[in-house]
Amino acid sequence: MAASGIASIGECMIELSGADGGLWRMGFAGDTFNTLWALKALAGEDRAVDYVSGFGDDPFSRDQIAFFEKHGIGTAASPVIAAARPGLYAITLTGAERSFTYWRSDAAARRLADDPAALEKSLENRELVYFSGITLAILAEGARKVLLMALKKARANGARIAFDPNYRPRLWPDAASARAAIEEALGVTDIALPTFPDEQALFGDPDPGTAALRIAGFGAREVIVKNGEEPALASHDGTAMTVPAVHVPSPVDTTGAGDSFNGAYLAARLAGSEPIDAARKAHSVAAAVVQVRGALAPFQILRTAFTAA
Repeated sequence: MAASGIASIGECMIELSGADGGLWRMGFAGDTFNTLWALKALAGEDRAVDYVSGFGDDPFSRDQIAFFEKHGIGTAASPVIAAARPGLYAITLTGAERSFTYWRSDAAARRLADDPAALEKSLENRELVYFSGITLAILAEGARKVLLMALKKARANGARIAFDPNYRPRLWPDAASARAAIEEALGVTDIALPTFPDEQALFGDPDPGTAALRIAGFGAREVIVKNGEEPALASHDGTAMTVPAVHVPSPVDTTGAGDSFNGAYLAARLAGSEPIDAARKAHSVAAAVVQVRGALAPFQILRTAFTAA
């Protein structure tokens, strides 16, 4: 039987977002989980979908895992670590633009690669495995090596590896460390989903086309360069085309828009869409996501936007 499972690797955190009357609303989110959320909504019910991380044994971790289960998302062979707990972040908004405050230095997710055999088991029988630059950034150097070895094995066994470099300077000791880790990760990547301002900041690329060529040089056959409200650049086997974004006159909250773009793009590719059509669907989903608060739009909103594109 052909592999059909999807795994996303990284850190899902407790999310606090502002509500009316000075109250805060609690949820669960994080870049790679946000992408998996969209994949779960859009990639079909016949695929096993798992979030691969490290989890604590505290009440918040138990609630997090129960939230996953409620929405059909498993945790594969991810470790549950005694006395550990999830990271936390709070979103503050200026208009629709968001900023984040984090508490994550001792999060359980930082230990997701402590057991190499368990990590490899979590990636078995996968059609698609997704990770990000944030996944790399939360791991110590030795753990990154374990992760990349597990990804290489999954790729050798037929999985497509998708990667968003998602550069966040505050998570790295310096830019050189980030560049080295991201370049190594690109060496095991089939589908790269970078964001142009990140690539420009870290690598000095003058335009999305230059970024796509540089990334393809590491072996990724498929590179989709997101650029906010500007067109995305879709490059596949050396052929590149721009795909206009969907303009939203009054966005509510841009949290998770790029992550949802990634999930919708990958879901469309799994369904057989060509890269250009997949990018159009991804833009449509991202436009829907910025019209709701928080990183996780309801499944039905994602599905409506996806099928309408």
